[in-house]
Amino acid sequence: MPTETTAVPLITSETLLHNWQEHRRLTRRTIEAFPEDKLFTFSIGGMRPFGDMAFEMISMAVPVVHGVSTGDWSRITYPKPATKADLLRLWDEHTALLNEEFSKIPPAQFFALHKVFDQWEKPGIVTIQYAIDNEIHHRGQGYAYLRGLGIDPPPFWERN
Repeated sequence: MPTETTAVPLITSETLLHNWQEHRRLTRRTIEAFPEDKLFTFSIGGMRPFGDMAFEMISMAVPVVHGVSTGDWSRITYPKPATKADLLRLWDEHTALLNEEFSKIPPAQFFALHKVFDQWEKPGIVTIQYAIDNEIHHRGQGYAYLRGLGIDPPPFWERN
């Protein structure tokens, strides 16, 4: 006997942003865990220092959300921070901007195709998820660095 199904949204834009902001809080705590003298210098296996990876996350989040929201995929450049305090200040500023920009995304833009920075064409939701995945990936590298420095990283399950 056939079963009737009803389509329901799997995730709302508010839930997606909330999830991303939980990850950002955990990434911020990861940045905080680094000694000042290691954040922009220490690396393992030829990878970039974690401070550079964190700056990449900053340089990606708001431009991706802005692009999905408006279709404007111009490159935005930010001055690279030189200290942990500068990196954390920029992180916090961009966290607030992310909230502001995310709320402006018209619902249809999540499913519209976007030519992202002239590199690939993907739906907005996929592009946003890529930015979130990129942050999680680099945070994992930061965890390996912290362990290499003999520092316990923040528990990955504590995202509040």
